[in-house]
Amino acid sequence: MTIRLGDTAPDFTADTTQGKISFHEWLGDSWGVLFSHPKDFTPVCTTELGYVAKIKPEFDKRNVKVIGLSVDSVESHLKWEGDIAETQGTAVNFPMIGDSDRNVSNLYDMIHPNANDTLTVRSVFVVGPDKKIKLSITYPASTGRNFDEILRVIDSLQLTAKHKVATPANWKNGEDVIIGGSVTDDDARKLFPQGWKTVKSYLRILPQPKN
Repeated sequence: MTIRLGDTAPDFTADTTQGKISFHEWLGDSWGVLFSHPKDFTPVCTTELGYVAKIKPEFDKRNVKVIGLSVDSVESHLKWEGDIAETQGTAVNFPMIGDSDRNVSNLYDMIHPNANDTLTVRSVFVVGPDKKIKLSITYPASTGRNFDEILRVIDSLQLTAKHKVATPANWKNGEDVIIGGSVTDDDARKLFPQGWKTVKSYLRILPQPKN
């Protein structure tokens, strides 16, 4: 199943390290990050899960719930969490889905046979409160993810969902933004009475609107 931006995130029921969940119900009115790791007790995954645990307060303050997944069992995840806490200095503080039957992996097309026909690749899905897919990224198993970048994108997604702006290359929260291309100058004057800098007719820059 191919999942595209704007699609409704497939709902599912699954066992996790923090109990059984129904995904949409678990999300509630929060944003969500669903990410897969290829296998338990592997080096790159251990560093990733430890880092996500360390920065979980950053997700929390953005109203984002995080949840991991691999094709190993919940019991395996729970044993592995001890190693993660020991080696990374932070206990895992978010649920991990046990997906031994590959139900969720197949729903989200997380198994890429030309890479590995049994293990999940490093998929990331950001889901909005409307349960729509806002971002998808796929990394190979050999490359650890940049979760600071995922936070940066979430900042952009949340800002642009509220204001008719876009964010430029390498933008970070608090920096200047761009007026959306579909917004006319007349509409922009109403939306942004503080004004903006016109570089080109299609490139209008202004300070980031306050939430």
